[in-house]
Amino acid sequence: MTTSEALNRGPFAPLDWSLFIATSLIWGSSFLLMDIGLEAFEPGLVTSLRVGLGAAALFLVPRAREVRIERDDWPRLLALAALWVAIPFTLFPIAQQHVNSAVAGMLNGATPIFATVISVALLRRLPAPRTMTGLVLGLGGIVAIGLPSAGEGPSEALGVGLIVTATLCYGLSLNIAVPLQQRYGSLPVMSRLLAAATVMTAPFGVVSLADSSFAWGSLLAVAAAGVVGTGIAFVVFGTLVGRVGSTRSSFITYLIPVVAVILGVLLRADVVTPLALAGMALATAGALLASGRD
Repeated sequence: MTTSEALNRGPFAPLDWSLFIATSLIWGSSFLLMDIGLEAFEPGLVTSLRVGLGAAALFLVPRAREVRIERDDWPRLLALAALWVAIPFTLFPIAQQHVNSAVAGMLNGATPIFATVISVALLRRLPAPRTMTGLVLGLGGIVAIGLPSAGEGPSEALGVGLIVTATLCYGLSLNIAVPLQQRYGSLPVMSRLLAAATVMTAPFGVVSLADSSFAWGSLLAVAAAGVVGTGIAFVVFGTLVGRVGSTRSSFITYLIPVVAVILGVLLRADVVTPLALAGMALATAGALLASGRD
């Protein structure tokens, strides 16, 4: 067994746990930070600042700059920039004008479910029984999370719909990003994605300036979501993947909604219904089943 295989299969070292917990906390808090940013900034400004600051932070990392992307791969990369960053990062702040950060975080936990559904559709074959059970549980959990908010009125239903659409974009992106990441590495791909998405979202941000006000709290929150949550977190996560492997690293996805709910309830007094909490548990169990091996 090679040293790399030993690291990927062995128990987590203290550094591995530190990287794992740090990434979970950073990404789980992004919904709270966007909520604070929306107190003064319009959604378009939140998105463009977050993406632009994240791109700047990631570009400062030498590993993210040293690999050259071949010209033939740029169309796929630009499509990913739209699907993985520009579109969902634009939809989430808009949605969080209608639903609270806890619900947004819980619905974001459906990403592994949608990734598996899209993978099954692309492969054009029925999944194994374990995977099918996980998909049914996960989709039921998504419905349970969204129902309480959607039932409050058209505004809340719109927010739920936007988040589900954004999560679908994440699921599709995860399926089509693999070849690029295998060829060039995660950080070089993400640095180009964020740079391209900065250009894509900039007009939306400029237009939003007129209706935005200024508040230091909102600026600091969005800056943290950009520099730390969209830039540095990818470096931390990339280090974790290199140490423990992509499969075990992906379990961060199941902790993000938990962090989002705890922070939303404690710091924003977000209301979370028992049905939504049950839905989060169902979605997490479904994702674990769907992503496991038969």
